[in-house]
Amino acid sequence: MTHPVDVHVGKRIRHRRWLVGMTQQQLAEQVGIKFQQIQKYETGANRVSASRLWDISRALQVSISFFFEGIEDQVEGTEAAEAPTDIMADKEALDLIRSYYAIPENQRRRLFDLARVLSDVA
Repeated sequence: MTHPVDVHVGKRIRHRRWLVGMTQQQLAEQVGIKFQQIQKYETGANRVSASRLWDISRALQVSISFFFEGIEDQVEGTEAAEAPTDIMADKEALDLIRSYYAIPENQRRRLFDLARVLSDVA
């Protein structure tokens, strides 16, 4: 049986990999393992060792703490009722985030302000 922490870390690996547009094969090559191992990490079937997580964090250009963000809510089941259970599992949300960061910064700021105003009105 998989441990909830392993599943959470695996999801965070998958989300970050997907966000930066990297395939499992590309990540595996950067880390020096087979892509099947990345698949196992991402599903939580296999635990990620500390040294491997270090390598993955370098390849994905995030701190190791990134993989544990939100873990208390996930493991203890205390997520806020208004928040989706796992917004990063929603492909549309990830597409939106990727597109958002492709916009030049000055335009991105204006888009963010518009979205904030629209959400306040809704």
